Amino acid sequence: MTRLNKISFFLICATPLFATLAYGTVHQPLIAFFYLIMTVLAVTWAADCLWTGEMRFSRSVLQVPLALLALYGIVQIIPFGSVDGSGLSGRSGTISAEPYATQVLVLHLLALAIFFSAALLHIENTFRLRRIVLVLTIFGFAYSFYAILQSVLSPDVIYGIYRPQSAKPFGSFVNRNDFAAIIEMTISLPLGLIFVGALKSDKRLLYIVAIALMGSALLLSGSRGGLVALLAEIILIIILTSRAKGTKSIVLKSVLSAALLVAAVGGAIFVGGETSLTRFADAAASDDISASRVQIWSSTISIISTHLPLGAGLGAFPQAYTLVDPASGLFRVEQAHNDYLQIVADAGIVGLIIGALFLFWLFREGLRNAAETNAYRRGVAVGAFAGCFAILVHSLFDFVLHITAISLMFITLMSLLVASGRKFTDDFEDLDESREKNPLRANVTSIEGRRISKLQKRSRC
Repeated sequence: MTRLNKISFFLICATPLFATLAYGTVHQPLIAFFYLIMTVLAVTWAADCLWTGEMRFSRSVLQVPLALLALYGIVQIIPFGSVDGSGLSGRSGTISAEPYATQVLVLHLLALAIFFSAALLHIENTFRLRRIVLVLTIFGFAYSFYAILQSVLSPDVIYGIYRPQSAKPFGSFVNRNDFAAIIEMTISLPLGLIFVGALKSDKRLLYIVAIALMGSALLLSGSRGGLVALLAEIILIIILTSRAKGTKSIVLKSVLSAALLVAAVGGAIFVGGETSLTRFADAAASDDISASRVQIWSSTISIISTHLPLGAGLGAFPQAYTLVDPASGLFRVEQAHNDYLQIVADAGIVGLIIGALFLFWLFREGLRNAAETNAYRRGVAVGAFAGCFAILVHSLFDFVLHITAISLMFITLMSLLVASGRKFTDDFEDLDESREKNPLRANVTSIEGRRISKLQKRSRC
């Protein structure tokens, strides 16, 4: 394993964490820095291939939808003839209503594709799989702890220096829903390992504490979509880990889920303040434009019907929305608050087909790897699949996958899901507790096993 390979793996581990801490990487200077990191990652990957004399890449089909979407974005900005109207003559006719916005989004999709391909390739052994799972779990715990402290000490200021004017922040995000989306994914990995039973007894309590703290932070964020997604995530984990074990296993895991939720709710109540539970009661009284999702969805459907079958253009939703806005431009709506509607509005029938292919391949990969025989890899598969599922549920109410940090964490979970289905040469199961307590007995057992194998070889001769 070369030094360049190790640098690439470090960048894969560090990039989602940096993107999360850097306000979600939604500001242009931070996005530019993210592109710089992806350029370095691509260069180190290529240099490693040249150094080893081997062109290495992943064959996972989950990469295909992202590449197809970027390719279709390029098609949308190709001028086909010219258009006259609106006081303009000779304007180039493109599918996209805003070619520059589409071009910017295509560049972003290509950067995400580089990260995804590199992550799929460099999680190449059990050590790295375990390392990145541990890093994400520790990060989720520490990040949740900081977010809870911030919600108590300075709820309106991020890092004590940045005070958003138009939203109530939580953690490092201006939008509380984005924080909840990150926690939905980081909490999924320890949940999967706990429910599968892939952890030794001396580690279970630590992971349970981490889960409870992350759950409390999610509730304190006040994200209603995050709460619904978390419940959907837990239900899926119970289904995946109890299919062939009878009703007793389902009951026990349901009780464990309830206990974890009670611990999370208890932590949120102990800290105090607004939570996701209290915001459900206040939803009807809210006049915030972001809460008027039904109106936005209705206008998005009008965009879809207007721009079928090719779509309004990737990233061109704000421009397309102004033409159907019932408020006559009073509010600027940049996202549809539903990623499924927006992909059809932006890319039309092509986007619908690409999205359907992605969901099919993701669920096929998740269901297949959730049946792995190796306990740890199965726990990772169940957790990663459930975390991805939570984001898919959350995407029904918000535009979470349009945030750089969330899309990077989502891609990281997909990479872990694919890696969990591989048979690594360094695969191992955790030792039994009896052997850990009595290493002398373990050594004697291994010596006896070697003696028996030698005797069997002699008898065959």
